[in-house]
Amino acid sequence: MYDIDIMGAHSIEFSIFIIFTSAAVFATIALYARQAMIVAYILLGLLLGPWGVGLISDSKVISEISNIGIIFLLYLLGLDLLPQQLWKMFREAVIVTLSSSFIFFLLGFLVGIIFSYSFLNSILIGAVMMFSSTIIGLKLLPTSILHHKHTGQIIISVLLIQDLLAIIVLLLLQGYDKGGNLIFDIINQLLYLPLLVTIVYLFERFILFKLIVRFEQIHEYIFLLAIAWCLGVAEFANYIGLSHEIGAFIAGVTLASSPIALFITERLKPLRDFFLIIFFFSLGASFDVTLINEIYLPAIILALIAVIIKPLVFSFLLTFEGEKNKISNETGIRLGQISEFSLLISVLALNSGFIREDIASLIQLSVLISFILSSYIIVLKYPTPISSNDSLRRD
Repeated sequence: MYDIDIMGAHSIEFSIFIIFTSAAVFATIALYARQAMIVAYILLGLLLGPWGVGLISDSKVISEISNIGIIFLLYLLGLDLLPQQLWKMFREAVIVTLSSSFIFFLLGFLVGIIFSYSFLNSILIGAVMMFSSTIIGLKLLPTSILHHKHTGQIIISVLLIQDLLAIIVLLLLQGYDKGGNLIFDIINQLLYLPLLVTIVYLFERFILFKLIVRFEQIHEYIFLLAIAWCLGVAEFANYIGLSHEIGAFIAGVTLASSPIALFITERLKPLRDFFLIIFFFSLGASFDVTLINEIYLPAIILALIAVIIKPLVFSFLLTFEGEKNKISNETGIRLGQISEFSLLISVLALNSGFIREDIASLIQLSVLISFILSSYIIVLKYPTPISSNDSLRRD
């Protein structure tokens, strides 16, 4: 992904030590400040990276290792894509998600045009504005209150459909990365995808599932099998011309209906988080602070669109679909930010040559600002596990 150097002359062991020890300190500060910990990891990268104190300043090894976190992230997203969960609120979720995505794509695209960015760059700015954060949307949602069970269902349904839209964006970027005839390459991607799904489904159905049933009591083996399945399908997808990320997502989807999907999800989350911490750190370390004067104004505008206009649009659409005003308003605010998925898209778009480095930095800065503002608003107004008001704090 990011072709950056962030390790210096130090050993990889020292770099991991510095990243995680410092991340623990910054995460503690973030929790006291009522912030999502992802903000702490990105800021830590800014501080320790080449544009900060330069404590970790060379080698792309850390960045390459962090890519595994994205693979596991997509894998777990696929595992969470339960057809029955989506079908429950399918009509409402599809209407709300597609309508809001279209609106925010247009707003992001217009911001890009207004600030004289190229047509393609403006398209990508519009695309990243379509998504809301799974980390903030779900991690700050208390599940112990009856009211929030329905709110959670709405949020999960919207986020799942957004994930599917994001996969389409990744496919398009994958086609662009091939060079040559863009339309032809995108068509090839769309042809390869059913091939991948078919092969993976058949393998899961007739081999993997039988192994799981046969040895389901041996947790160590299931854990090993789950990792091998994720990385194996990801590598196979890359071999036939798709991306590791899409392969991992398909690997997760094929296992979503398995009786041990929840077990795999819970066991892999710590592994995913380990690599994602490195990923978000590498994003902060790669951020070119010399570009801030060029991008701060559009970044602030994009962040404010997400934090102010997104809640209004979601609230209107949900109310129009028959939800109560209170639930609609709260759901809108909980979805009022840009997504960490947008960070992934910006990285892939930069590596494919679809956007310039300043556009990638613009997206990163707008995501960071929206995270900070949205987290504050949510913890001040609604029940969360880290609410600033004790009367709002819930497990």
